[in-house]
Amino acid sequence: MLELKDLRARLSLEGAPDRDILNGVTLTVPAGEVHAIMGPNGSGKSTLSYLLAGRPGYEATSGSAHFLGEDLLALEPEARAAKGVFLSFQYPVEIPGVPVMTFVRAAMNAQRTSRGEAEISAPDFLKKSRAIAERLRMDPDMLKRPLNVGFSGGEKKRLEIYQMLMLEPRLMILDETDSGLDIDALRIVSEGVNALRSPDRAMLVITHYQRLLDHIRPDRVHVLSAGRIIASGGPELALRLESEGYDALIAGAG
Repeated sequence: MLELKDLRARLSLEGAPDRDILNGVTLTVPAGEVHAIMGPNGSGKSTLSYLLAGRPGYEATSGSAHFLGEDLLALEPEARAAKGVFLSFQYPVEIPGVPVMTFVRAAMNAQRTSRGEAEISAPDFLKKSRAIAERLRMDPDMLKRPLNVGFSGGEKKRLEIYQMLMLEPRLMILDETDSGLDIDALRIVSEGVNALRSPDRAMLVITHYQRLLDHIRPDRVHVLSAGRIIASGGPELALRLESEGYDALIAGAG
C-alpha cells in the first residue's frame, strides 16, 4: 500500500538554512498492517510523517514514495488527503472561530467531492459524530467549540482520533499520539485507532514508548536514526528498545 525507496528529504524553511533530514529511507507497509517507527529525538520521525502528508517546507530531494501505486510526492496535500492519507499531528493546531463539527464536516465533504461522491447529509453526519464521540467518551460540547482552542493536550489527541474515525482514511500516520495522554485516555484513544484496523488500510505509528504499542500492537517495528532505518523486526524489537535503549543499537549500526 505504501512503498518508500531510498527517500531523502530536507527541511527548507524561510529564514533558516536548509537541513538534510532523511538520508535514504526504504520501507514497505502492506495493506492490513500496522508498522511502528521508533527512534531518538531528531532522528527524522516527524519529518517522515510531514513529508508524506505534504506539509510545506519538507522537500523530497531524491527517492520515491508511492501510495496505492501512485506517486504520492506529485500530489498536493489536499489530493493526498482525498486519496486517504491522514496525519494525526504531534502538536495539533488551533483554529479560532471554526467549530470542530463545522471543520470536520467541511473536510469530509471536500474529500467526498474530490472523489466524485455525494456530500454527507446533516442527519447522517450528526448520527455518525455522536456515535464516535460516545465511543471516545468525549463531551459533546467539545465538538461545538473552536478547533483545539483551549483544549488540553489529551483532549487535542482524542479529537484527532475523532477526526480520523469520521474520515475513515486508508493510510493513517500517527505522530506520537500517546503524548500527553493519561492511562485511561491512552486506552480509549487506542481502542478508537484499533477500530479502523482492516485488510484495506495501513498504519504508521510513530512513538518513543512501548506503552502505546501495548495497546496498538504493530506487525513490524522500524528504528530510525540519523534519517535512515537501522533496524527492523517484529514487536519484540520494541520490547528490546524499552529495556536497552537506542545507544547500543545505533552503535552497532555504525
